[in-house]
Amino acid sequence: MGGQYKITGDKFPRMRRNRGRRRLVFAVIASVAVIGLLGWGTMQLIDVFTGGGKATAAGSAADCAASPSPSATQPVKSLPRPGQITVNVLNATPRSGLAKNTADELKKRGFKIGTVGNATKEYDKKVKGPGILLGAEAAGSAALPVLQTQLAGAQLKTDARPKPAEIDLIIGNGFKQLAKKADADKALTTLARPAPTPSQTKNNC
Repeated sequence: MGGQYKITGDKFPRMRRNRGRRRLVFAVIASVAVIGLLGWGTMQLIDVFTGGGKATAAGSAADCAASPSPSATQPVKSLPRPGQITVNVLNATPRSGLAKNTADELKKRGFKIGTVGNATKEYDKKVKGPGILLGAEAAGSAALPVLQTQLAGAQLKTDARPKPAEIDLIIGNGFKQLAKKADADKALTTLARPAPTPSQTKNNC
């Protein structure tokens, strides 16, 4: 070649690539990758501590679901009043006077009194507990439980008698006395209005 600059020998100058540009490209790619990893890690941590979107939604649904709560009111059971129940007081023990004294006390508490005397041979001296309350099958959920509030521990039995409002109180060997009137009245109130049962209510969401 002519001119001011001449090339001599068998070696020629090499054209080197711009290393600075390559480093810049790598730096940008690395920065993007790091930012992406940080974002993904942050989302994972949020899911761990919050239980995830699905879990949160499920929890919210469960919170909003119906939950049991005591019922504010409880219907009163339809039970016969003491004045609607006739009680035959029968003594199955060898102790005298029990039938009359018991009948007098029941009368004071509002019950009607029918027959007062000794028990039949079927029960005479054969009742070990405080007593047996014997009535028609229809009285099993009505008159019998009402009279049972007056004599704790009495056994309930039914027979085929046609009058559901007539009950035999057969005094047994374990009889001491009727329940105290205050306790009997409380038991009768509980019988008429049982404890409230849980009802389903929904939470505000």
